[in-house]
Amino acid sequence: MCNIVPVIADIFVIPNSNPMNIENTQSQMRRGILEFCILSVIRRGEAYPSDIVEEMKASRLIVLEGTLYPLLTRLKNAGMLTYRWVESSSGPPRKYFSLTEQGIAFYNELEETWNELANAVNTLRNNKESLPPLNNQPE
Repeated sequence: MCNIVPVIADIFVIPNSNPMNIENTQSQMRRGILEFCILSVIRRGEAYPSDIVEEMKASRLIVLEGTLYPLLTRLKNAGMLTYRWVESSSGPPRKYFSLTEQGIAFYNELEETWNELANAVNTLRNNKESLPPLNNQPE
């Protein structure tokens, strides 16, 4: 099956590549809230990166350390996080992250945005008056 796209005087045939991939859409949705979720963990108190990973996994939001460390570094460089080193008896010192004052204000803004978005989405999902029957297809 092909999609035909007219362009001025020429016509190009583009194979149908199923642009609506559910895994990609789910991944994009998760990626969009990852920073907020990580800051939510750190907001409760100092957090060691592997503890953040474990808590995210327990919440069924998988984040790999290879994704987490660059994000933590970016947030630290932006002044949102600070860290302290803690000696470990079982290996190298550990870096524990916490929110700065600027990070707390940033988190509060993200939380407000999250609440507004969640309320808007829930309103749209639950507004039965605006829902057409499932068997109706737009013409």
